[in-house]
Amino acid sequence: MRTRFAGILLAGATIAGLAIVAVPGLSFGQAADDSAGTAGEQPPAAHRAVHRRHRARAGNASSVPLPRQKPGDKKAETKKGETKTAPAQPPERPEFTAADEAVAQIPGMPDARFFADSVADFQHALPSQAGPWLVLSTGGEEGAYGAGFLNGWLQSGNRPEFAAITGVSTGALMATYTFAGQQFAEELHQVYTAVSATDIFEVAPTPESLVDTWPLAKMIDQRVTPDMLTAVAGEYKKGRRLFIVTTDLDAGRPVVWNMGAIATHGGDAALKLFRQVLLASASVEGMFPPVYITVEANGRQFQEMHADGGVQGPLFFGPEAYLAPGSPLKLPATDLYVIVNGKLSTEFYMPSRTTAGILGRAIGLALKAGGRLQIALAGVAAQKAGIGFNLTYVGDSFTQVGRGLFDPKYMNALYDFGFARGRSDDRFDKGLPTAPQASPAPSPTASDGTTGETAPK
Repeated sequence: MRTRFAGILLAGATIAGLAIVAVPGLSFGQAADDSAGTAGEQPPAAHRAVHRRHRARAGNASSVPLPRQKPGDKKAETKKGETKTAPAQPPERPEFTAADEAVAQIPGMPDARFFADSVADFQHALPSQAGPWLVLSTGGEEGAYGAGFLNGWLQSGNRPEFAAITGVSTGALMATYTFAGQQFAEELHQVYTAVSATDIFEVAPTPESLVDTWPLAKMIDQRVTPDMLTAVAGEYKKGRRLFIVTTDLDAGRPVVWNMGAIATHGGDAALKLFRQVLLASASVEGMFPPVYITVEANGRQFQEMHADGGVQGPLFFGPEAYLAPGSPLKLPATDLYVIVNGKLSTEFYMPSRTTAGILGRAIGLALKAGGRLQIALAGVAAQKAGIGFNLTYVGDSFTQVGRGLFDPKYMNALYDFGFARGRSDDRFDKGLPTAPQASPAPSPTASDGTTGETAPK
């Protein structure tokens, strides 16, 4: 979920000159008020403003490695009294219309994507055979939970082969590894336990964002190889589907990318597009730069602006019409398995007496409630369709404290916590989630990563 970034954006708008750090995707258990604060409450390093657990160790912020500078980008130090030059403005995009956007396609790949609210296009892209679906949420570094859960479930020997896997933001990356096959399980482990903030972003504003994500783009280029593309194409040809969601900011609509269809085209163009989609799905609007994807319509080409798929919901079950009460449509899965990369519980927190703190708290609570509502609606839709609804998320028993964003020690602990839960016999709770009672703030005591917690019934 996107709650922690709401507060960061508010704080960033009121505190000029501060470097605000962020992660791709958001967690259900992260409140925007934890991100917001006054100028006096900001770092030396801005990690403390991002997550409740950072407040417990703000004094150690200096031990967190700062994101590195882009290779070859020599930035002269600003002398005292000098005005820092603003980043150069990007070139204007050629204008296009709503009519152009409505019929735009990827050159040479007409089956690459569709709008997420189109029932007809969704039904056309469905798997050739019915089966269980895996739905993976946003979550940033909290994706370590989902990665561990999936690998623990795999080791248990009873993880099914999913007819379709959907992923948003960080869920998009783990969805790709899971869909591609068991041979990528160790890579999934590594990508969520052996990275740090320097692998995700550089603390340097661009004309379109507060930080630069060239490190994340580079990591995706290294990780998403032609071999992975071949593996995804192979699974697609078996009738399975991998759906990744971005937000088309021009159209104001979510877009579903049929990644297997893209992979089957092969070649450099398909590989480039595949990587672009994964980057875009994790590019939180305003925090990270958007990704521009070339399309064509009415005899000409232009670039669409795409960003984080979680802007209109942390999970993708299908078009909204499938979740609407009273809809005759039924979810096409035989079972739904939902992994939430974060906590569903709210927490007690006293907002600072600032505009950013108060608005951040309110927006965070609203976004979290919206995420729980989406899950509740999906649960009702599954019940209507007569299929299983299986949910897991980070339980409140996990109390590990991190030392900054993408802290490997924290992510390893969360991975182990998820791994133990995935390997256990009671890995899922089949009951619908309810709005939890406020839970106490976590203590600095580290969890041993061996216990899980089920959703309240």
